[in-house]
Amino acid sequence: MKLGFGLYKHMLNEQHYKFAKQCGATHLVIHLVDYFGHNKDNADQPIGGEDGWGKAGDNKIWSLDELLAIKKEINAHGLELEAIENFDPAHWHDILLDGPKKIAQMADLKQLIRNVGKAGIPTFGYNFSLAGVSARNQGAYARGEAISVGMHGGDDTPIPNGMVWNMVYDDDAPAGTLPKIDHDELWRRLHYFLDEILPVAEEAGVKMAAHPDDPPLPYVRNTPRLVYQPDMYQKLIDIHPSPANNLEFCLGSIAEMTEGDVYEATDQYSKQGKISYIHFRNIVGKVPNYKEVFVDEGDIDMFKILNILKKNNFDGVLIPDHTPQMTCDAPWYAGMAYAMGYMKAALQMI
Repeated sequence: MKLGFGLYKHMLNEQHYKFAKQCGATHLVIHLVDYFGHNKDNADQPIGGEDGWGKAGDNKIWSLDELLAIKKEINAHGLELEAIENFDPAHWHDILLDGPKKIAQMADLKQLIRNVGKAGIPTFGYNFSLAGVSARNQGAYARGEAISVGMHGGDDTPIPNGMVWNMVYDDDAPAGTLPKIDHDELWRRLHYFLDEILPVAEEAGVKMAAHPDDPPLPYVRNTPRLVYQPDMYQKLIDIHPSPANNLEFCLGSIAEMTEGDVYEATDQYSKQGKISYIHFRNIVGKVPNYKEVFVDEGDIDMFKILNILKKNNFDGVLIPDHTPQMTCDAPWYAGMAYAMGYMKAALQMI
C-alpha cells in the first residue's frame, strides 16, 4: 500500500509538493476543477450552499501538453501522479442531464481519457451525480472543537437550471429548476456513459474510478443518487464488466450509509481487485446526521480496514482526502500532517 495526498487545483505548486514529500507521501491525487474560484481562504474542501461552489470552467478539455507538464512538475519533486479526480461540469453537463450536447461531450471525454493515458496517469476518478457533493455544513465537529464538515438533515432544495454537480455551467440558463427524474433514469444515463467511456479507457490503460455518493442519501436536492448503499457499488461494476471499471473507495461515505458494513464492503471490493484508490477518512454517525472527525476518533476501526486490505493484497494508494482543520496558523497543513503521520505509523504496525 502506498500513501498520498489529494491536492486541489490551487495547491498544485512547489509549496504543496514539498509538504507532501516532507510528510512521507509518495503519490498525489489531483483536482483540475477549480471548485474554489477566486476564494482560496478555505483550503480544506469546498462547501458551498444552494448556489453551489461557483462557476464551472470552460468546455475545453485538458490537453496532453497540460497533463504532461503537471506530471513532470510532480515527478521533479519525487512524487508520482496517481490519479485525476473529477471531470469539470463544463465537460459533461449534458451527459449527466441527457441534454442535446451529450454526444459531442462524450467525444471530448473520450479524447480526455486518451490524453490521460498518453500522459501515463493510471486513474481517473469521477462522481456520476446531479447534485454532486452537497447538502453539508461546517462546524466545530471534531475533537477539541476542530472545524470540520457534517450533515444535519437532508436538503430538498431543487437545483436551478444551468447548474449541475454543484457548479454553474450556464449563467444565462432560463429560469426554473431541473426536472425531477427517478433512479432508473439516472442509472440509464450512467449505463450510456460506461458503455461509451470504458472501451476507450481500456485501450488507453486508464482505470475509471467511481466515487460513492457524498452524502449517501437516496435523494439530495430533489435529485436521485446512484451509490448510496454499499451493494450499489456492485451494481455499477456489473453493469459493464471491464478491467477499467473500478472504484474510488471513500471509507467515510461508505460508513455513513444506513445499510451494510464498511468492513464487509472493503473486503468485498478489495477482494475483487476493484478498488483503485482509497479516501482514508473517519466519521461519526450516519446520514442524515453525521460528522467528519480525525482519523483516530471515528466509528471506523482504521486498523481493521488496513488488515482487510493487506489480506486481499491491495497495493493502491491511500489518501486522507480531507480532515478536520487544526487550530493554528496552518489549519490544513496541520490536519493533513496529523492524518499522514497516523497512516504511516498504522501501515508500519500491520
